[in-house]
Amino acid sequence: MKILFFLATLPMLYWQQGIDSTEALRRAGIERMYVPPDQVDAWKKAGFSPVPLSLSELESRVKLPAPRISTEVQVASPTRSPWVVANGWRFLRNSSGKYYYDLPKGTAALAAAEAFAYGADAILKIDPADLEELGRMLAFLQQLGPSPAETLADLAVVDDGSPLTSEVMNLLARRNLLFRAVSKPDPQFRINIKLGTKQYPRAEAANPSNFALKIRRQITDEKRLLRVYGSEVVICRLTGDGSRVRLHLLNYGRGKIEGLRVRLRGAFAKGELKAAGYGNLSLEDYVVSDEATEFSIPEMRAYAVVDLQLK
Repeated sequence: MKILFFLATLPMLYWQQGIDSTEALRRAGIERMYVPPDQVDAWKKAGFSPVPLSLSELESRVKLPAPRISTEVQVASPTRSPWVVANGWRFLRNSSGKYYYDLPKGTAALAAAEAFAYGADAILKIDPADLEELGRMLAFLQQLGPSPAETLADLAVVDDGSPLTSEVMNLLARRNLLFRAVSKPDPQFRINIKLGTKQYPRAEAANPSNFALKIRRQITDEKRLLRVYGSEVVICRLTGDGSRVRLHLLNYGRGKIEGLRVRLRGAFAKGELKAAGYGNLSLEDYVVSDEATEFSIPEMRAYAVVDLQLK
């Protein structure tokens, strides 16, 4: 297993550890990575393809929080959803941005999948203990090939750059209410959220949870492109190109998820499911009606992808 990186599709590793870590990198299947400039020659002599990048250059990128379920947010009510820390809304807000993760142990593989799912230009600075797991995830991502380019969405959010709009985007993403960030209202969408208008006052958006519920009711569950049943810690992205769609499923929890149910609006031929750590799996309980397609994911851990063709 050898991993070569293509920045358009895969995140890339930043590796500060010295040349004595060559065997660990080889076991992980990684041949190409960013390294401090003074280490480039040594890595080349060891048979790798290093790219020079100083720590200051790395840190000039936008730093992202590690993807996870937050243990810092204490919620009193047992009816509240778990607090998912995810970066998809940031990537949707600025798809041309340059990002980096400084990742604690146990988060590298999910971060790689997250960046890949959104096509982000991201660099991973990881705990060395995660190297082999990251290598397995990157090998899986490389096998998937590029996603269809267009982000599929039910609504648009007019981005005014404010923290309040950030919170709205964050919660919409966590509720799998698919949106596209725009600079001005887009007529192709029935719903355009512009904070500060009569329809979407800022005071109302100050309670993001209630605001997200309002948006869900405006879309209606019947007309949503995507619905997910059986987990509050799986966040999805949907892309398409007119003839096919790709559904990305990111599990921000630690454990395995079984029997996740998905509903997509539209009629699709039975597609392909690939899950990190499992390879190819079969979609279960596949049902197609005139207006929707439903199926179950038998099991997944950090990341899975479903590719479907329109009927």
